[in-house]
Amino acid sequence: MNLPTHVAAAPGAPALAVQGLTVSLQGKGRSANILNDVSFEVQQGETVCLVGESGCGKSMTALAIMRLLTDPLHVRAGRITLDGRNLLQLDERRMRGMRGNQVSMIFQEPMTALNPVYTVGEQIGESLRLHQGMTRSQARSRAAELLQSVGIPAAETRVDSYPHEMSGGMRQRVMIAMALACDPRVLIADEPTTALDVTVQAQIFDLLRAQQQARGTAIVMITHDMGAVAEVADRVVVMYGGHVVEHGCTAEVLAAPRHPYTQGLIACMPELDDAPGPHRPELPEIAGIVPSVWQRGAGCPFADRCPRAMPQCHADMPPQFAQGPTQRVACWLYKEAP
Repeated sequence: MNLPTHVAAAPGAPALAVQGLTVSLQGKGRSANILNDVSFEVQQGETVCLVGESGCGKSMTALAIMRLLTDPLHVRAGRITLDGRNLLQLDERRMRGMRGNQVSMIFQEPMTALNPVYTVGEQIGESLRLHQGMTRSQARSRAAELLQSVGIPAAETRVDSYPHEMSGGMRQRVMIAMALACDPRVLIADEPTTALDVTVQAQIFDLLRAQQQARGTAIVMITHDMGAVAEVADRVVVMYGGHVVEHGCTAEVLAAPRHPYTQGLIACMPELDDAPGPHRPELPEIAGIVPSVWQRGAGCPFADRCPRAMPQCHADMPPQFAQGPTQRVACWLYKEAP
């Protein structure tokens, strides 16, 4: 694995701060926490990756930041601060003024996120007219400029195309153009390269990096691909069972992962220089599956799958233990001796 050489943004007031976020699911007379005390920060011009298997709480965190949770999901505790304003305290009218303007999201599947009965230009222009006060003509012209900026050829013509007339890679670029239309301070990218081939994935990552450098955007990227983390992230937040189990600078975490779950994720990655054919080493796997929200106990949610689990792991969720300059790990293996 090639470790990133880029350096995290200089510390300062974060563009986005998530503090103690807890989200509960209510159902049939019972409730359970989907997210538990999730905390992380993103500096301006920095990329932070949320990584973990499906069902670990990554997309739920993004939806909570965007204030798109609906019944039976509820934020029970925490703060989500964007440039000093707690988004959880805004009424819906004020939040609509922030959503798509100060904070935007690239959704996981463009074909379902884009409306099939409107042209891509109309869909990009909607936020421009809503937040920037542009006329339809001005919004269409700006939409064409945005399409060109994300690498779509013949943008002046493509602005009048419908989503089904475009390839998967082009639709993903449309989603990026739509999310960047109002120059948001924070961009959330939920699996932005899902179902794209590796060449297009690399193009999308290059595009996001170029847009970030040009605009100074803070990016929260959601992925399960540790290779993508090594490629684009300044810092990484590893999630499991609704908890943050490890976080820190990407180079530090990838070079010396501490939590058994992080170690398992990295061990599952194939190496390009592995011997081909029958002598290629068999990749290890993490036994078991992510537990249902209704099956999580009071202890570490990874305990039932962890080869190094101790009795205390099943009884109590560990706090975050410092393991390096930036690295923090929620694992009883690193409890300081009394």
